[in-house]
Amino acid sequence: MIRALSALICLTAITTAPALAVDARVASACAGDYLAMCSQHNPDSPGVRRCFRTNGANLSPRCLDALVSAGEINKAETERKSARR
Repeated sequence: MIRALSALICLTAITTAPALAVDARVASACAGDYLAMCSQHNPDSPGVRRCFRTNGANLSPRCLDALVSAGEINKAETERKSARR
């Protein structure tokens, strides 16, 4: 629980970095995906985005929806990732 909360806080902190700005909803929705697949990357590094793209087919539907809402990926990309499951 503490680790998940820490990841959420770290992901939320990304919103302060202009080049890597992430919507707070994305940080919340994708915290579990970050912990499961991308926690080897510093949350405020470009490595997180690369990791999420690499693991796109394994991202949770909640995370994918948040990424679409934030304009990080488009709906067609989400449907391709979902079809691979």
